[in-house]
Amino acid sequence: MGYFVYILHSEKLDRYYTGSTTNIDLRLDFHTNAERHKFTYKANDWILVFNLECDSKLQMLAIEKHIKAMKSKTYIRNLMQYPEIAAKLKTQYSDYSI
Repeated sequence: MGYFVYILHSEKLDRYYTGSTTNIDLRLDFHTNAERHKFTYKANDWILVFNLECDSKLQMLAIEKHIKAMKSKTYIRNLMQYPEIAAKLKTQYSDYSI
């Protein structure tokens, strides 16, 4: 089983959604068919723009929290453009890889 941090983008909303999962395909299906009260229900054009495989559930959750805390489209775009940022995150949160 893998642990993944992922980022979706909606062109319609010009918004990003950051999440974590152990099954990306299942999670994408969940967002595509989101219930009315879920955030991703607001658009139907969500696409996967980034995913990072983590070494543990704790590392996955720590990296997801870090990305969300940045609250920055620029940070997310840089994360997508520069793989070294993702590698640095995995190193920064390597203590969570238990």
